[in-house]
Amino acid sequence: MNRFLTIVKYLVVFIAIQVFATFTVGFVWQLVEGDNARTALQTAVSDEVTTNGLAMLLISAVSSVLTILLFMSARWSPFSRDYIRTRPWTLLFWVAILACGTIIPSQWMLELLGLEAPPEMQQMFEKIMRQPAGYFVIGILVPIAEEMVFRGAILRTLLRIFNPRYHWLPIVLSALLFGAVHANMAQFFHATLLGLLLGWLYYHTNSIVPGIVLHWVNNTVAYVLTMLLPQSADCTLVELFGSEQRVWLALACSLCIFLPALFQIVSRFERRF
Repeated sequence: MNRFLTIVKYLVVFIAIQVFATFTVGFVWQLVEGDNARTALQTAVSDEVTTNGLAMLLISAVSSVLTILLFMSARWSPFSRDYIRTRPWTLLFWVAILACGTIIPSQWMLELLGLEAPPEMQQMFEKIMRQPAGYFVIGILVPIAEEMVFRGAILRTLLRIFNPRYHWLPIVLSALLFGAVHANMAQFFHATLLGLLLGWLYYHTNSIVPGIVLHWVNNTVAYVLTMLLPQSADCTLVELFGSEQRVWLALACSLCIFLPALFQIVSRFERRF
């Protein structure tokens, strides 16, 4: 029971940091804007801030840095160089390739299920990415912070609760929690699928490093698409590729990337019992 309460603590702290960052940035925003701004509370939760790229960038940056510092200093997500000392460069390469192979199939499944991120979320993401430091925050800080919380802290604790024979259960639970904090069905579905891969990688490596690499590649691809193809956020795959046949070809190519990468990764895992 104590360990379950520990997991609740991790989640509450993670969410509290997001709220704190939102209100803090809102307060500072009001001071900077002066008479043109609303009150700090109104600013923090208003459409003005949620659609302002710089404000959302600051919120993401502050919350990510605070999360990293707190979870590291409290050793809720232990920091160690042991895994890096094993020089897992080949495995990390294949993890990056694996991530590339998940992008189109994930989007295809979202469209198949009729799920779509809210327009305001898409606009917010685009506005953050278009800021000078947007990639650094979304591509690097956010993956590190989220991996420390959901794999380094939550999944690590769940794996200690359940019998090792049922290691898949902690992986599924941590993935569902990871999806739930994204707060909309489209992102819940995508983040849960991604969370299963991230949890599987953590279980077999006992390190968040492979997960950070996968998470980084996933966010980097989103950044590149946003920068090079701004219209891609509002397009279906058929509209993006030009025909349904090309979509099926893209899915086939994705599987030709995903499956060999998966095989290479599995072949490099130590057997776990």
